Amino acid sequence: MASMYDHPGERVANDPIRLLAIRDTPISVDEVFAAVGDDAAGGTALFVGTVRNHDSGADVDTLGYSCHPTAEAEMRRIAEKITAQFPVRALAAIHRVGDLKVGDLAVVVAVSCAHRGEAFVACRRLIDDLKHEVPIWKHQKFSDGTEEWVGA
Repeated sequence: MASMYDHPGERVANDPIRLLAIRDTPISVDEVFAAVGDDAAGGTALFVGTVRNHDSGADVDTLGYSCHPTAEAEMRRIAEKITAQFPVRALAAIHRVGDLKVGDLAVVVAVSCAHRGEAFVACRRLIDDLKHEVPIWKHQKFSDGTEEWVGA
């Protein structure tokens, strides 16, 4: 089911950026992994970020993600930067927004390259840059009644 955040557009031939999305529906690891499939890739690195039940020593009850309207454009900018800096065959990234529960997938990114070392480094840079630069905010509510915005 597509959400209001999906803007797939037409993919340019030979574009290594295969899938970028911000969705309010569950993320499929299989979808992201399939998107980076490439016969010339000998290594694929995949990162899956899940909602955990604690943060900074406090028990997390609920969590919600929201984003700025420019979030997908920022994801694309970062993806283009990664494909320019590394020999990426294919790249995919999906981040979830809305209310999530413990164990839900919040973000899945994947990169395939000719060699595993390149894939690991490019995937690490991709997730680190997405978390630091894309305007997505996390609202956590803790068991003790307190709450916190992260990234805001």
